Amino acid sequence: MLVPVFLGFAAAFFFAASAALQRRAVLRAADSDTEHRASRHQVPVVWLVRRLLRQRVWLIGWLTNLLGFLCQAAALHLGSLALVQPLLVTQLLFALPMASAAIRRWPPLRDWLAALAVSGGVALFLTAEGAAPLAGTPDRERLLLAVLIAAATVVTLVQLAQRGGPLLYGALIAASAGICYAISAAMMKLTADSLLGEGVLATATDWPGYVLAASTLCGLLLGQQAYGSGSLSAAIAVMSIVNPGASYALGLLAFDAHLSTAPEALAAAAGAAFLLIIGVIGLAHSPNVREETSRTTTRGIYPERGKVSRTVATRAPDHGSDTCPQE
Repeated sequence: MLVPVFLGFAAAFFFAASAALQRRAVLRAADSDTEHRASRHQVPVVWLVRRLLRQRVWLIGWLTNLLGFLCQAAALHLGSLALVQPLLVTQLLFALPMASAAIRRWPPLRDWLAALAVSGGVALFLTAEGAAPLAGTPDRERLLLAVLIAAATVVTLVQLAQRGGPLLYGALIAASAGICYAISAAMMKLTADSLLGEGVLATATDWPGYVLAASTLCGLLLGQQAYGSGSLSAAIAVMSIVNPGASYALGLLAFDAHLSTAPEALAAAAGAAFLLIIGVIGLAHSPNVREETSRTTTRGIYPERGKVSRTVATRAPDHGSDTCPQE
């Protein structure tokens, strides 16, 4: 029992550390974009990919992310899904001090309480009976419809993000990444089942594998953008909420899942919603989150479109926060 618990916490730590390292690399790549060409686009990180591939910190971040996946896989092999999934939510608690290190200020008690509320709310949702159900044989027509709805939602959220302030922009981009990760989870299940049951050739000629590749790539890019355009802890909090929520909606639409009307399930859902609302409000009003977001938006990764003036955007980078000497 202790081994999968330890591995689950280790995976959460590695995922949080990976996000922090990737955020640092994204900001460094943005600093090297002296003409601020990337920041003129809706998702600037797409235009910084080649710079990121040359960043040692970014590559270390991906290796750290791989360690997280290995720990998660081992934990799932030794323990149950109901045990491991809630443990992974604790990455927000690990990310909170890592994010605060950018502004050289330890998180206050209110931030810890808000992060605990978000983590507790997601964990309660995941442990409730029938949460995020992707079991059983899906209806392929409805699944394809769900993928199209998810794609339209992601495009809409990215467009809406352009009209919001820095905090809202980061939250909407993080929500888009969470939806992509939920689609990836469903496609991963279908692709794995197809490989085991029908073979490589049948899988290669079926559409779920290609949707898996596209959703994973989009999720990775949007996740990088969310980390590098606002608060790290706020981005992880939003993704931690949206991912299981979108998976649950996907289960209802395409996997023949049914809403439970049992008093225990309804009480768990209400409790999870209450904790999530309290936690999100707490993080949204956190001085640390707001200062971290404010510093990040002046670094070139945040779109300039009507939100950051060119005078501020071309200001010299703050080497006291996330920047490091060029390697």
